[in-house]
Formats: sequence, C-alpha cells, structure tokens
Amino acid sequence: MVQKQFKVTAETGIHARPATMLVQAASKFDSEIHLEYKEKKVNLKSIMGVMSLGVGQGADITIIADGSDEQDALNSLEETLKKEGLAE
Repeated sequence: MVQKQFKVTAETGIHARPATMLVQAASKFDSEIHLEYKEKKVNLKSIMGVMSLGVGQGADITIIADGSDEQDALNSLEETLKKEGLAE
C-alpha cells in the first residue's frame, strides 16, 4: 500500500470535470485506489463517490493505492493532479 497527501489548489476544487479526469486515470489500473478527505474514504474509480466528498480549494486529500501496480497508479494520479493544476 502506498499513499500520498495533496493540497487542492484549483479555485473550484474537485468538481465534475476534474473528478471525471481522476476517475478515468484511476480506472486504468488494477490496484484498489481510494481518495480520503475529512476522514471519509471513497473509491477513486467511482465518479459519484468522488463527487460526494465535495472537495473544495485548500482541502487536504490523500490518495491511497493498494495492489500490483500501486506505485504506477499513484505516480500517474499525482502527474494528473499537477498537470491539470488541481493540487500540489
């Protein structure tokens, strides 16, 4: 299991469009991937789960990956977050 914490920098937080991009990126991997925010943990491959968190600007989130390609998954999601200006 690997995990990494990020701070959301996007003005609009993680709303529909960025949530969709994260779900699509996570869905490419076999590992179980979760997004944790305010002690709630959801499946990062579920758009409804991600949207239900209501992650806003300045939020601290943690991405947790567990499985055969966990490190690749975490690296890919980190790249997506930074490339799209969503989090650092």
